[in-house]
Amino acid sequence: MRELRRWRRAVGTAAGLAAVFALAGASPAAGAERTVAAGESIQAAIDAAGPGDTITVAAGTYRENLRITTPDLTVRGAGADQVVLEPPAAPSPAAKAADACADVGICVAGTQDRPLTGVRIEALTVTGFARYGIAGTGTDAMTVQGVRADGNGQYGIGQQKSVRGRLVGNAARDNGEAGIFLANTVDEEGGALDTQGAVVSGNALTGNKTGVVLRRVRNLTVQANAASGNCAGMFVVGDEGLPRAGHLSVRDNSVTDNTRYCPAGSRLPYVQGAGIVLTGVEDTTVERNTVAGNTGDSTMSGGVVFFRSFVGVPNTDNTVRDNVLASNGPADIAGWDAGTGNSVTGNVCRVSLPAGRC
Repeated sequence: MRELRRWRRAVGTAAGLAAVFALAGASPAAGAERTVAAGESIQAAIDAAGPGDTITVAAGTYRENLRITTPDLTVRGAGADQVVLEPPAAPSPAAKAADACADVGICVAGTQDRPLTGVRIEALTVTGFARYGIAGTGTDAMTVQGVRADGNGQYGIGQQKSVRGRLVGNAARDNGEAGIFLANTVDEEGGALDTQGAVVSGNALTGNKTGVVLRRVRNLTVQANAASGNCAGMFVVGDEGLPRAGHLSVRDNSVTDNTRYCPAGSRLPYVQGAGIVLTGVEDTTVERNTVAGNTGDSTMSGGVVFFRSFVGVPNTDNTVRDNVLASNGPADIAGWDAGTGNSVTGNVCRVSLPAGRC
């Protein structure tokens, strides 16, 4: 918990924010400035906007689903503590027109053939939606920054079929599945997606089933996040598809006290006390993280856990090094599977199962 408090103080300083926001890249080219006042429709402003425009949303509570199909569009709230997006009383026309956007707070909708580029969503809260708070599909260089995603039925902030995403400096709390979720695709089978250097950085994740889930993706960095009070801190998930999930960096995160109990579902057995779980992935580096106080009795409980995927694919050629692991149970490093080429070196830890890796 001390690590979490230090992280929060750091990102609260101007220097800390500058470092986090720099990861989000340069601002899009200047366009028209549009303002939405309390009581007006954000969707109406989106529909009227062109590429490069910025929509500034004044303080207030807005009850609508939003759908963005315009490239290089910025939607910027007056602050996450001032602008709140909640579900409407009835489905919006946008939700009725596109099932992919139903029950989603902000739906950023492109395709893999025609990616939607450069969309930015900043400084607002998205809460209470049945599926996602914010969902991007078929996007390129989509940025979500300074957002709160609380109490959504499945995911706080998610992307699929998307590349070069930047999910930076957000807070995701009490979402039914993951606070942050990146995947090749949700509803189809296939090999891992090359995200072309996507970044998940500086986010605070608490009260979710899992803080961060990476499912069947490659070439991605998860850095300087704080995951605490979830059932699991981070899941890095692969399977038998080719290319395999992996070539990922999980570094400098604080993953502490993830001891909530989440009952079994259609995909997973019950989850409790899981820190960083690797399952069926390759060539992933887990380094310089603080992983502490993650305890439970599930098959995935422990600090850093190697878990054979549910279709029998082992972890191979992964590196776990220079982490500080303490008071995780049943072990700081647990569940070594039959994969080859895995390396565990330079960690500060006390207990491993099997023994000999601390």
